[in-house]
Amino acid sequence: MELSCKTEYALLALLELSSYYQRLEPLQIRQIAAKQNIPDRYLEQLLATLRRGGLVRSQRGAKGGYLLAREPWKITILDVMSCLEGSEESASEATSTKTVESAVVGEVWQEVHARAKEVLQHYTLQDLCDKRDSQSQLDLMYYI
Repeated sequence: MELSCKTEYALLALLELSSYYQRLEPLQIRQIAAKQNIPDRYLEQLLATLRRGGLVRSQRGAKGGYLLAREPWKITILDVMSCLEGSEESASEATSTKTVESAVVGEVWQEVHARAKEVLQHYTLQDLCDKRDSQSQLDLMYYI
């Protein structure tokens, strides 16, 4: 399993929105794009998909923009990936003549997929924010 560019950009944008969640301030696309170095047009498409998936909401008007639709501790990485990539079910059995070897490989891949899903379901946007904040604190420390 790999983290797609689409999912990475979406997570970066959602982390930025998480930072403003308590303030109830919507962020505009250009603010998020500039802060996270994401192309504006691409971010616009991603946020539209996340809005349709119920992860963000948009607010119109002069002070409009995007906000998280739910609390950051209730949005998992799996929620984001499923919204963007679809629910990746294991490949269906296309042929009736399956070899023992392909069955074994298929079983292992299903186990890998299930465990990855467990990990992704475990981590929320809040967890990512906390990790970012901890890392930022370590980066700010200096030694004499």
